[in-house]
Amino acid sequence: MNDNKYYITTAIAYTSKIPHIGNVYEIILADSIARYNRNIGKDVFFQTGTDEHGQKIQLEAEANSTSPQKYVDNIAGEIRNIFDMMNIKYDKFIRTTDDYHKEQVQKIFKKLYDKGDIYLSNYEGLYCVACESFYTESQLEDGKCPDCGKEVEKTKEEAYFFKLSKYQDRLIKYIEENPEFIQPESRKKEMMNNFLKKGLQDLCVSRTSFNWGVQVDFDPKHVVYVWIDALSNYITGLGFDVDGNHEENFKKYWPANIHLIGKDILRFHTIYWPAMLMALDVELPKQIFGHPWILLGDGKMSKSKGNVIYATDLVEKYGVDAVRYFVLKETPFAQDGVITHELVMERINSDLANTFGNLVNRTIAMTKKYFGGEIRTPDLVEDVDNELKEAAVEMVKNVDSKMEELKVSDAMNEILNFAKRSNKYIDETTPWILGKDETSYNRLSTVLYNLLEAIRFVSVSLEPFMPETSAEFLRQINTKLTTIDTLDEFGRLETGITVNDPKVIYARIDIAEKLKEMEEAKKEEVKEEKKEENYIAFEDFMKVEMKVGEVIECIKHEDADKLLVSKIKIGDEVRQIVSGIAKFYSPEDMIGKKVTVVTNLKPVKLRGVLSEGMILAAGDGKKNLSLAEFDKETKDGEEVR
Repeated sequence: MNDNKYYITTAIAYTSKIPHIGNVYEIILADSIARYNRNIGKDVFFQTGTDEHGQKIQLEAEANSTSPQKYVDNIAGEIRNIFDMMNIKYDKFIRTTDDYHKEQVQKIFKKLYDKGDIYLSNYEGLYCVACESFYTESQLEDGKCPDCGKEVEKTKEEAYFFKLSKYQDRLIKYIEENPEFIQPESRKKEMMNNFLKKGLQDLCVSRTSFNWGVQVDFDPKHVVYVWIDALSNYITGLGFDVDGNHEENFKKYWPANIHLIGKDILRFHTIYWPAMLMALDVELPKQIFGHPWILLGDGKMSKSKGNVIYATDLVEKYGVDAVRYFVLKETPFAQDGVITHELVMERINSDLANTFGNLVNRTIAMTKKYFGGEIRTPDLVEDVDNELKEAAVEMVKNVDSKMEELKVSDAMNEILNFAKRSNKYIDETTPWILGKDETSYNRLSTVLYNLLEAIRFVSVSLEPFMPETSAEFLRQINTKLTTIDTLDEFGRLETGITVNDPKVIYARIDIAEKLKEMEEAKKEEVKEEKKEENYIAFEDFMKVEMKVGEVIECIKHEDADKLLVSKIKIGDEVRQIVSGIAKFYSPEDMIGKKVTVVTNLKPVKLRGVLSEGMILAAGDGKKNLSLAEFDKETKDGEEVR
């Protein structure tokens, strides 16, 4: 077994909608873990991708008047663009519409059927379209889906079932014997107490009520249940083959070191997936980590509720690394994080501008001012220097231990605290005072060297979390020692080289002013949205049929002084139309007029009299009104274009 290998996956993104920052957090978290493990010398394979089948997607495609394949092609492209924007360094992007994946899903289904672990029956129960999930009555919360809170629908159809109950005892035993399999610990307790120990029912694994999915090849009216299809990506993406002809990546990287998933889909990954692997005689992943959510204010982000923040909007305002920093730093190991624009700006000011930014900017500026930018050999050491050196080495060790436990936020706090300690070192050593006396330059060279070396330690350590910021800080100090293995001791920074000009990456934000600007921009957006609400689509306008009509009879409405009742000849037919124009036209005025008639309105009764269309007119209806007329040469019945 290759102990140096590290296979990490995310849940593949569902292509029903563009993901919000709460969804994108997962890929940023996985990227930081993958980058860190690459940096410490692991042979990393990082897979992500898109889940592209299911009833929900078929319905979305129909609502958008396109085919499911075109719909998912578009969304999958948008998702990849977002991942690229966020500087995600994945090794494989799998799509469940990939031919190899679909072929293997069919073979997996057939193998389990041939083995007797899948059987044909009838399903009658509760189904959530939004989550693509089946539930029992006892699992509902207030009669609704326990995961998304939406209505569930009763469904009855012929379906294939997977013998999930067969693997219940084996799965409980495995989880108990492998305490790290489900993390954090609270997630494991939730799965054991709420599902496994209550008893598992066999799982419906096919549908016939829609057709957008992987067909069951021996029974084509069935499509494979979307979760079985999606979960298989973790092995098909590596080249797993049911017949045993596995590609090298599967042999090399499986089992996965970690499946990183949202806590809301834990059941599928910790019960359905391992049971399925047991049935296939495939080794289980080493760990499934259910990460927390990022909440907006005090609630989970939901597109249906309209309370979402998108990664693209955040990046436009604050930059890629600032967004990466915030979501990673502010989402603890087992607790939900909270995001608002105000919180993001506060963190940029306090951590990125004040702590990291000031450390780099002040140090490089003083190096330029006193030594022309040259990094000089440290010459005069004091006790306070040793404290800084020890803190630097300790920081590297602590980051490593925190990352080993997937405590990314804690690891970033270690780096932040060392940067704060380095800023304190500036106050302790007062280089601006040393710079006033050339006889103190030996001591000053040591102080500035130590600060530049501290910046190197900070910058290299930041790479998994803020790759662009890390690279920029390292560029400014002009070092070639940029890898984590060079942090084994403090004092390896090259001397005799010249630092580059300082560049402010994170400027302080006037939060009150920025919030005011955003509020004004939001008001403008609302105005624009209201304008758009008044628009109709071209296709809708084309549904309106208008023709030229000639008024051949006209009388006043018996029960309404403002209404005229006209008989209008439109080609070969005569229609009766009631119009509120009596204030401006007498019945005699109307006779013989060629008017514009909307002919495909649903007939209605106005004050008891049938009206079979509408005459068009212009004006405010109070002081002036003019009919939309045609000259006498225009024939009635002609279309108005």
